[in-house]
Amino acid sequence: MIVTIVGAGAMARGIGTRALAGGHTVRIVDHSPPKAADLADQLRRGVPEGDVAASDAIAVEDADLVVLAVPYPAGLAVAAEYGTALTGAVLVDISNPVDFATFDGLVVPAGTSAAERIAAEAAPGVPVVKAFNTTFATTLLSGQVAGLPLDVLIAGDDEDAKARVAELATSGGLIPRDVGPLRRARELEAFQFLHMAAQERLGLNWSSAVKILS
Repeated sequence: MIVTIVGAGAMARGIGTRALAGGHTVRIVDHSPPKAADLADQLRRGVPEGDVAASDAIAVEDADLVVLAVPYPAGLAVAAEYGTALTGAVLVDISNPVDFATFDGLVVPAGTSAAERIAAEAAPGVPVVKAFNTTFATTLLSGQVAGLPLDVLIAGDDEDAKARVAELATSGGLIPRDVGPLRRARELEAFQFLHMAAQERLGLNWSSAVKILS
């Protein structure tokens, strides 16, 4: 598959690493072309035989998966901007809409999720899948924790779209777990907020968790 990743941060690097490990083509798009080129170079050094390059927005047009590796609400603008260019691709939202000013809740209204709001902004017929929001960037680099493969929780309303995301996970050495329709993203986002908020009480570096997942 062709996997276009929008964003060039830590999560983009982690997902790009798993995609290359699975033998997929990876294209990196970022508002800062030098940042996209730098990430492509990092990924190429990690997987020398991998097909990876920085690109511009045209990379979404022939993509099988377009991963929004950007913090919420940036994904809303990306979905709206790309519009029908996303036709034929699956849009993957990995965000956690945490209120980082207070770190005391989510910024989406009750009864919805970042993924559902992004789906509302996407062009008709472009399926949105929630995935990778419950994984940490550092663990995605190896795909494992304590020798065990990571679970990737997947929510979406389109079965074929979820199957594509599951293929990405499986080929990269991860275990896909279908948790149901896109509305289950509400629970996935709330769960990960709890996970992040508990870092300090667990004696872990919660500020790093915020940086990685945002």
